[in-house]
Amino acid sequence: MKRFLKEFQEFAIKGNSIDLAIGVVIGTAFGKITTSLVEDIINPIIGFLFGNIDFSDKAIILRQAIGDAPEVAIRYGALITVLLNFFLVGLALFILVKQINKLRARFAEDEKDIAKRSEPKEEVVLLRDIKNILEKQS
Repeated sequence: MKRFLKEFQEFAIKGNSIDLAIGVVIGTAFGKITTSLVEDIINPIIGFLFGNIDFSDKAIILRQAIGDAPEVAIRYGALITVLLNFFLVGLALFILVKQINKLRARFAEDEKDIAKRSEPKEEVVLLRDIKNILEKQS
């Protein structure tokens, strides 16, 4: 049991799990932003373009509410909203990952250039080798 707790502690403290937790928190906040973007900006624009259609209220009513029994309906407007949210989140993440990959590639090229410049030229290496051989012979 002690070994299990120790392994769990190592796992929980490692950077990967902390990064994952931060990602979940940021993702949740980002989800709220995209939901607001879809519901408060995109849906009204689409509704206006298609004749003041409000997607959030769109549904096919299968059975009206009777007494205490609730209404039974297929709320396709909510589905349209969720699909737009999904599309926008996916698009935003695609753009974000693409930009991060560009930055990584640029930094990798910069690091290669720095390493290449810091390496001595081949002539210098050969001259040092000759010098070392001559010093050993002396």
